[in-house]
Amino acid sequence: MRPRLIALASLLAAGLAIAAPTVANAAPRHNHGLTINATPNPILAGEGVLIYGQLRGTDIGHKPVLLYHRVAGAPRFTLVGVTRTDSHGFYEFTRAEGVVLTRRSWFVRSLGHLHSRTLHEQVQALVTLAASATSTDTNHPITFTGTVTPDHRGQRVALQVANAAGTRWHTVKSGRLDGASSYSITQRWRTPGQRVVRVAFPGDFRNNAGASDPVTVTVQQAQIADFTINTSNPIIDFGQAATISGTLDQPGTTNPEPNTAVNLCSRAAQANQFSCPAATTTDANGNYSFPVMPSSNTVYVVKTVLPPNRHSARLFEGVQDLITFTPSTTSTQVGQVVTFTGTVTPDKAGDVIYLERLGKDNRFHVVEVRTVRFDSTYQFAWKFGNSGTAVFRARIPGDGVNVGAASPPATITVAPAPVATLPPAS
Repeated sequence: MRPRLIALASLLAAGLAIAAPTVANAAPRHNHGLTINATPNPILAGEGVLIYGQLRGTDIGHKPVLLYHRVAGAPRFTLVGVTRTDSHGFYEFTRAEGVVLTRRSWFVRSLGHLHSRTLHEQVQALVTLAASATSTDTNHPITFTGTVTPDHRGQRVALQVANAAGTRWHTVKSGRLDGASSYSITQRWRTPGQRVVRVAFPGDFRNNAGASDPVTVTVQQAQIADFTINTSNPIIDFGQAATISGTLDQPGTTNPEPNTAVNLCSRAAQANQFSCPAATTTDANGNYSFPVMPSSNTVYVVKTVLPPNRHSARLFEGVQDLITFTPSTTSTQVGQVVTFTGTVTPDKAGDVIYLERLGKDNRFHVVEVRTVRFDSTYQFAWKFGNSGTAVFRARIPGDGVNVGAASPPATITVAPAPVATLPPAS
């Protein structure tokens, strides 16, 4: 049976004399007779943490070990757990999920004045994001709402938009967290196109910086009343088709203009020049339609062929990347490494890609950043620090050429492992 947390009262009742630290802001200087490590570190707020180590020397079995912590901002260390070593001097403490929400420091004490080094646990704040709409017209507002965990009421968060390459973020607006640690930020855009949006918490003495999972917003140019243009789906998967359609009315009226030749003109979203390879004729009700299957984000406009020259608003059609996501195993042990591999279609060599983990808020959060390789494949490696289940996925944020996408999620089951098999503590 692995050693587990026992009640402090039981230890005191046994008459064990272990000196408690004095009331101070710092832990005592350590010696090398008692080691400590924590895994994982850093963590997302609310993740479970395993703290372990070894008592060295002779007669090291079944000896008491006391765990102390100091939460960020607290004036002193306090006793939070007691256990005993196994026959080889190993010990462990499990801090359950939902307990470690802010940065903290750990150290342990044992026989006499034996004490470990002080270990600092880094904890990333969790930021959620929901958009009131993911498709809108120019100059029409979208409201972004969410929360920051743990509570950071009164502090500011930033609404950020990615650059065209998806490699950098710039702040377009900020908001303040209310009494429930929630925010609401309204933003509108004057030009059509794709926007990759996130909300970021800058971090403070209690938590590391955190950012929400990105959201893609499609902004369309406002319609011209007598020459409309629409799409059957504003964002399609790579390889899928859409239909561009609309109605041509007589100028300044709602009366249809039938049997009129119109051209579908298009350009890549990052290009300047339109080409007009497709033509059709409006029906008796002034309606037209064109099937399209672009391979990248494309801007469309429909124009009359003959004078008087008229045109619709510009329409943005997003084409979303496809991502595969395969774990090397779905069952592992604490301390073991699982690799996640996959491909991105179309070719995204050199683009940023994220590994995301499902947090205790039931939202995905970025835990690692890599670059897509030359052959449009990627790989992440993740070492598991605590037992239970963990859900991961990959996300590419979008690069202007294509709309970003997330892979299907994968669930990994992690079993406990003997402390002796974990990375050495110091």
